[in-house]
Amino acid sequence: MVLKTLEVLGPLHGYGLSRRISQISGELLFVNQGTLYPLLLKLEQEGAIASAWGTSENNRKARYYELTEAGRRQLQAETEHWDQTAAIISRFCKVTAGDLS
Repeated sequence: MVLKTLEVLGPLHGYGLSRRISQISGELLFVNQGTLYPLLLKLEQEGAIASAWGTSENNRKARYYELTEAGRRQLQAETEHWDQTAAIISRFCKVTAGDLS
């Protein structure tokens, strides 16, 4: 979700990422700081995102994150894997007893 959000919206600070994920999910998902910041650190260490200090819309110092080329490739691979997993789950949900004979 983080990689896709950065792909679509461009560089964002952590709070902005959290808010956008909530908005995109229709307020069904809430990403707290205790979950988000360790993930951002991991993604940055892996090279999927890069960060730089900037000034937020509230004129506060904030770390902005953006997707790297490696992150785009990772997003592509994860999207393909998710699509495959969702297709498999969908098949199982549609199976009836008559299909197994």
